[in-house]
Amino acid sequence: MIVLGTRPDAIKLAPVIRAMSDSPMFDPIIINSGQHREMLQPLLRTLGLKPHTDLMVMRNRQGLSELTGALLNALNTAVIAEGPDLVVVHGDTTTALCGALAAAYERIPVAHVEAGLRTGSLASPFPEELNRQIIGRIARWHFAPTARAAAHLYAEGIPERQVITTGNTVIDNLHWMRDRKKGKPAFRTDRLRILVTLHRRETQGVGMRDLASVLRHLADRGDSEVLLPLHKSPAVRESLVPTLKDHVGITVCEPLDYPDFIATLANCDLVMTDSSGVQEEAPSLGKPVLILRALTERPEAVEAGVARLVGVEPPRVLAAASQLLDDPAERTRMAQAVNLFGDGNAAHRIVSTLIQDWDSESMGLAP
Repeated sequence: MIVLGTRPDAIKLAPVIRAMSDSPMFDPIIINSGQHREMLQPLLRTLGLKPHTDLMVMRNRQGLSELTGALLNALNTAVIAEGPDLVVVHGDTTTALCGALAAAYERIPVAHVEAGLRTGSLASPFPEELNRQIIGRIARWHFAPTARAAAHLYAEGIPERQVITTGNTVIDNLHWMRDRKKGKPAFRTDRLRILVTLHRRETQGVGMRDLASVLRHLADRGDSEVLLPLHKSPAVRESLVPTLKDHVGITVCEPLDYPDFIATLANCDLVMTDSSGVQEEAPSLGKPVLILRALTERPEAVEAGVARLVGVEPPRVLAAASQLLDDPAERTRMAQAVNLFGDGNAAHRIVSTLIQDWDSESMGLAP
């Protein structure tokens, strides 16, 4: 059983589902929790994924406790009904947490894709850091995207035989999408093109309104175009839209379809983001990244010099963005395509490991 519910879940689990579907050993059952229902439906069509069950648990302005309770109950029912031999979850979403818990309660082994990412602070990102640490105590297979992520798991006492460094499946899907040559960039001009994504719960409200003011200052320069695909969260929209609307240099749009987003990312000059997946995709396409967070669980890009962790304080963010816009040489230096997060073969490694280990008594399949 493959449990997904958000756009990142679908993007990063699609390569695993394709690889499983190519193997006679697996019959993948896709369960869609509906956590990001509006954003997910078009993406599932693009990726060719057809969920067996759609739980439809999300409600407008649903709190974390309400969402978690509804998801756990619905996923437990789905696990009992389907009786899978294995449950696969991805990352650190509430869907992933509840999928892992539902499997553990029925003593079904869990495979965790994108395991071992850590900031060390339960407050950042919230609740993702908490979710992934809990999943780390449940999972039987820990598919770590990088050597650093694997080291975090070793330090937490996870046996080495249960940790497999695979690369990140987001790069698998990036290659898959680029090979299809679909998608259209969403920028309207040939000015310096800034792609922005913002959605983090810990920034919503005052912090996000401050960042919107920074974006407006950047658009006021006259030599740049700011493009912001809006997250569906009402809290995000209330934080951003009042400041950004009606500016000729800012395009605020609905979430882009996945092919169009990848084409837009490939077409931009600078990325400003608090998104996890974009931190992985942008360096692979040679795009400089300003990370709008206090902490990142993906420091590899920062250490490689292709991303900067600039936080959320307006003066610091504005200074960092202005420097890159004013200095073409520095932008070029940061715009080095690097394969920090994978080579496009992560899903193959994941499925090969599951096939190899499935009958191995040493894995101790019972949670």
